[in-house]
Amino acid sequence: MMEIIKKSVNANDYEKPLAGLRIAVDSGNGASGFFASRILTPLGADITGSRFLDPDGHFPNHVPNPENKDAMSAAREAVLMSHADLGVIFDCDGDRGAAIFSDGTEVNRNALIALMSAILAPEHPEAIIVTDSITSDELHDFIEDELHLTHLRFKRGYKNVINKGIELAKEGKDCPLAIETSGHGALCENYFSDDGAYLCVKIICEMARLRKEGRRIEELIDKLGHPTEETEIRLKITSDDFADAGRKMLDDFTGFTAVHNDMTVVQPNYEGIRVAFNDEGGKGWMLVRLSLHDPVVVINAESKTEGGIEKIFDKIRPFFRTCDRLDCTGTPLA
Repeated sequence: MMEIIKKSVNANDYEKPLAGLRIAVDSGNGASGFFASRILTPLGADITGSRFLDPDGHFPNHVPNPENKDAMSAAREAVLMSHADLGVIFDCDGDRGAAIFSDGTEVNRNALIALMSAILAPEHPEAIIVTDSITSDELHDFIEDELHLTHLRFKRGYKNVINKGIELAKEGKDCPLAIETSGHGALCENYFSDDGAYLCVKIICEMARLRKEGRRIEELIDKLGHPTEETEIRLKITSDDFADAGRKMLDDFTGFTAVHNDMTVVQPNYEGIRVAFNDEGGKGWMLVRLSLHDPVVVINAESKTEGGIEKIFDKIRPFFRTCDRLDCTGTPLA
């Protein structure tokens, strides 16, 4: 990994390509504390501000999870307090990662996918980026309209996403990245291994190269839009034959959307039913899918307008109130 950084940055001081950069690492007391001391420090980086580097399976400081708000907040605090140029954070075993810009901007989920896509785009024109099913419309527009790449929104489950990338590569198609919003990301150049440290190496190398040009890594995703609101709710399927009950619910919901002009089923779609809401009152999207592991219906929704998710739920609540094999208690659909 150190040799990859040296070759990629190709600094005047070849052995110290990260000299002059301060990088704060938060490993959440997982297995990746070595990234700071055994990779970054020998290459010249200042790791002041790094925290929770010692492995401790009790995880006494925060959950080691780049999707977790508390974890990202802790990493953000480390960056701001140490005036770092960049922060990186890992999950417990290092196969997921995320970043924090110097101004405290959290780069995980859709933003991480956008950043990795932007880093890869110059060497992979017209390539395919594979993601999971809950990525935002704004990310899709950024990948396709700004980077001029193809975005393939596939299924949830990092193995599903990665296997799709491998499949495309075997077909001779250029798929440099297969990544889930969870932070599981795999690059073709790294044999499609889901490796959070490798993702962060790519980000660090790009930051170092741009710095030589007098540029900032933040500018790579300054045109990425963000939803105004987002949420996820989970509805328990109360039937013993939960798989059949879930599939029937999806079929019935497809019929429900067909008779409403303000709802459009998005195609192609590889998991559940993704619906676009087109009127200004609730402009956004919703994905209704079955959990990969549990007897649960999962609903992800995003809106471009304030109060839009509630307007979307107003439109679909009549349907879900008729689903006697779903428990909506305590949810916005009750």
